[in-house]
Amino acid sequence: MRTIRRVGPYLWPADKPWVKRRVVIALSFLVLAKVIAAGTPILYKLAVDSLSGDVSDLLLGAVGLTVAYGMARLMTVGFQQLRDAVFAKVGQRALRTLALETFTHIHRLSLRYHITRKTGGLSRIIERGVKGVDFLLRFLLFSIGPLILELLLVGAVLFVLFDVWYLAVVAVVIALYVWFTFKVTEWRVKLRREMNAQDTDANQKAIDSLLNFETVKYFGAEQREADRYDRAMQAYEGAAIKTATSLAFLNFGQSLVITSGLVIVMVMAALGVQNGSLTVGDFVMVNAYMIQITMPLNFLGTVYREIRQALVDMGEMFDLLEQPREVADKPGAATLKVDGGVVEFDDVSFGYDPARPILEGVSLSVGAGQNVALVGPSGSGKSTIGRLLFRFYDVQGGGIRIDGQDLRDVTQQSVHDAIGVVPQDTVLFNDTIRYNIAYGRADATHEEIVEAARAAQIHSFIESLPEGYDTAVGERGLKLSGGEKQRVGIARTLLKNPPILLLDEATSALDTETEASIQEALERAGKGRTVITIAHRLSTVADADRIVVLQGGRVVEEGTHDALLASGGRYAALWARQQAEEASEEG
Repeated sequence: MRTIRRVGPYLWPADKPWVKRRVVIALSFLVLAKVIAAGTPILYKLAVDSLSGDVSDLLLGAVGLTVAYGMARLMTVGFQQLRDAVFAKVGQRALRTLALETFTHIHRLSLRYHITRKTGGLSRIIERGVKGVDFLLRFLLFSIGPLILELLLVGAVLFVLFDVWYLAVVAVVIALYVWFTFKVTEWRVKLRREMNAQDTDANQKAIDSLLNFETVKYFGAEQREADRYDRAMQAYEGAAIKTATSLAFLNFGQSLVITSGLVIVMVMAALGVQNGSLTVGDFVMVNAYMIQITMPLNFLGTVYREIRQALVDMGEMFDLLEQPREVADKPGAATLKVDGGVVEFDDVSFGYDPARPILEGVSLSVGAGQNVALVGPSGSGKSTIGRLLFRFYDVQGGGIRIDGQDLRDVTQQSVHDAIGVVPQDTVLFNDTIRYNIAYGRADATHEEIVEAARAAQIHSFIESLPEGYDTAVGERGLKLSGGEKQRVGIARTLLKNPPILLLDEATSALDTETEASIQEALERAGKGRTVITIAHRLSTVADADRIVVLQGGRVVEEGTHDALLASGGRYAALWARQQAEEASEEG
């Protein structure tokens, strides 16, 4: 019921009168089609009676009645097709609206949620859920309701033209059919849920393996991955076999109930013809009505199964939509106004898990236009500070301010607009170099894109490519080196032109020579901006205005490179160790 309530507004939106009009028109065509369908067997009966001589004074005659019968069937189909044509725009609008709503909501969920969820399984849930909406909107409105209407009309005809016993037999058959269908289908839904879970698991294993193609090759694990995937598919195979077997049982049971009812009613009509209370046309009409009931009832089984499956698939998608946002703007949150770019961490405490704190009372200040570096061993909280500054998470104690404005009091969008990030590994879209650089600002001109590329020292390389800025990169195009990708990332951030720059170990994955050239580009990018550099390699931050040393989630030292070396503390020890490691590598 929750799922059906969620779908309702897409069929009858308060702010879209044209949608309501189309739904009403489609329902009108539906009613016309069913009324004509309920009267069609009567024309068939009259034509048969005319041919058999039971009735001789019919106005239209046997030929005319046969033509009228054909026209009635044609009109039934015609009104059904008009119904579908009118409703198509409503259904597609609902599909598009819900898909966009889901996609937007997922982007608004926290980084924690995306880290813990598997992307392949997530995309599968969305895909099945959106398809389920399309099916439910169409068949819930145009199958269950019309079926009930048709059964009522046929029941009324049988009661008026024959007697109550015909109606009683049909009512019992329908009740038994519906009860059996619903009971077995509920059982099958559990089997289908298990099959879906195995399908999602197998799909996720395949995506994981393909995304880590190089790692698989490094360790010669092709057979291991194939066996892992085969085990997942074996579990899916078992669940799919159970689902198929249960479907065969359901279909046979439905056929048994319907056929029994058909035979009973036909025997009653045959006895009536023998004793002279019914005509041959009446016998044919009863048969036509029973067949007319049988077809939608058979369809009911399919529709109910599919609707239940659609509800399961949509339920998973609506669970995503109801997933709470960990980081949300306050009601009436202001827009961040950056005048100088002063960043302050005031006694900040934070932990991804309450039982394991990462930052404990961190306080630091970065003045406008300053370059402050954060260094320390792995696990000291450097990257966490960067994620908190970008407001991927909210602090659990203390506060973070930009130009005196607490990040929790301003909109996330304005915070994101004010901060440019160059990560350790720049991820590019499977598109052109122009698109990837312009991702920093969608309305940028070609000249501005070129200027950003020049500043990032990648313009000459792009110009040397056969298609220049229109060269495709990524999975379906040119594969860029680590240094080239980093330069594209820097150009993208420069084009964004943020007042605050966050460099999150932007050169730690590069070789020394590439690192030196990228470092020069980063220094140019930082001019006139507030820069926070998260660094693993200390030599890259020796020229920073101030270096903050973190350990165990606390600030243990801060000062200039020379002052920290002279003090002989934690920074001096880290420096000495790295210098020894580099000397050993060179040796």
